[in-house]
Amino acid sequence: MKLKKVLAVCLATAMTFSMVACGGAGTDTTPADTSADTETEAPAEEETEAPAEEEAEAPAEDGALTYSSIKLGEDYTDITTTIKYIHCRTDREEDGTFAKLVEEFNKVYPNITVETEGITDYAEDALLRLTTGDWGDIMLIPAVDKAELPNYFVPYGTLEDMQKEINFADAWQYDGISYGVPCLANAQGVVYNKAVFEKAGITTLPATPEEFIADLQLIKDNTDAIPLYTNYAAGWTMGAWDAYIGGCATGDPDFMNYGMVHGENPFADNGDETGPFAVYNILYQAVSQELVEDDPTTTDWEGCKGMINNGEIGCMVLGSWAVVQMQEAGDNADDIGYMPFPITVDGKQYASAGPDYCYGINVHSDYDNQLASMIYVKWLTEESNFSYDQGGIPICVGNEYPDVLAAFDGVELVVDNPAPEGEEDLFGEINTESEISLNADNTHVQDVLEHALNGDKTMEEIADEWNQAWTDAQEEYDITPAPYVYGSGVAAE
Repeated sequence: MKLKKVLAVCLATAMTFSMVACGGAGTDTTPADTSADTETEAPAEEETEAPAEEEAEAPAEDGALTYSSIKLGEDYTDITTTIKYIHCRTDREEDGTFAKLVEEFNKVYPNITVETEGITDYAEDALLRLTTGDWGDIMLIPAVDKAELPNYFVPYGTLEDMQKEINFADAWQYDGISYGVPCLANAQGVVYNKAVFEKAGITTLPATPEEFIADLQLIKDNTDAIPLYTNYAAGWTMGAWDAYIGGCATGDPDFMNYGMVHGENPFADNGDETGPFAVYNILYQAVSQELVEDDPTTTDWEGCKGMINNGEIGCMVLGSWAVVQMQEAGDNADDIGYMPFPITVDGKQYASAGPDYCYGINVHSDYDNQLASMIYVKWLTEESNFSYDQGGIPICVGNEYPDVLAAFDGVELVVDNPAPEGEEDLFGEINTESEISLNADNTHVQDVLEHALNGDKTMEEIADEWNQAWTDAQEEYDITPAPYVYGSGVAAE
């Protein structure tokens, strides 16, 4: 399968975040899948004595404890402690998935108690908890400056060592040390109902924005389904659109961490249905042409899963993490498919690929809890099948791809290259300064929908405002933007 071969090549080089739908961004975070808040009381601090053979181990910050050094099922099986894990997957908290995972884990490590808490507004709440220290032992790393990673999280090991075992190990790395292990990795595309597409008369999956809008019109004309469901009311779901402006829209692994940082007017209309403008314009055109739900303010995230399963929705723009949820939401799992995002660059389709949120371990936890946490993270990654079961790209090097990505055969996966040395945090700084907040705040995408609905601004006018804000932010960091050609690479001027 070409998909596997391409990703294997991509992962052989140094990589950083791709824009991804449930997690982080450039790119330091991506919006996460959240559905309901589940509160769990924080466990009391426990003082437990480590077994004799473990007492000789140095603290984690001294480098003795590493991900690679742990042999699951053999090492530290007698350790006794309680750890807490906070996460964004409230759906899997509520359906008992995490409880079952803990149950299976305890068959190997019976004396490690794992308490879990799902948080609805994860991106904001987790960042607040991080700064206050009130979050337990394991969390999904929110949007922090990479230079701050050592202040908050335990190192898993050197990046060189981690990349031998873990794909996307560089997602949260700083100074050659890896601080995050992805809970999931996504390819960016579109969830769709095959039966609806067939009833509408769509025989070939769309590969361009023009084709996609035309197909949405066919769905409206020939079926009772909502062509494109926006999930506007949920908020975080709108942030998914940010995940497509990099590799999907440009085919360029340097675009996010170099082209966006140094390029001129990155949101401008290229005139060829590529680039960030093309992504957001799909949403704008779908709304303005009434190819979405009648009242976006009434959308229902949990309800939409069953709606697309039973054919009431044609498609939704979400990461591959969403596919399994839609399949499980009714009796028509076989009708749920996943297709590449409809943009073609120089005759070829691309798909951004990258990690979702990543597990981080509290550097301020005591050593037993750090150890137990690393054991649990490793077990989740290597033994639980969580990522595979959620339709994710493999986290462990060499693992198999899920069937949900079958339509991506022949589509080239693009993994963002890391920023040039010394510019590791520059994208994030410009992104924050501009107040556009790609992959961190959903309001700019919601604004696109609202202006399209009201007809008070064109997409070109919106893009002009974003470009001005971005240019001002670039200048604030002493960057003189210059024209950037997709695929030209970091060295190009």
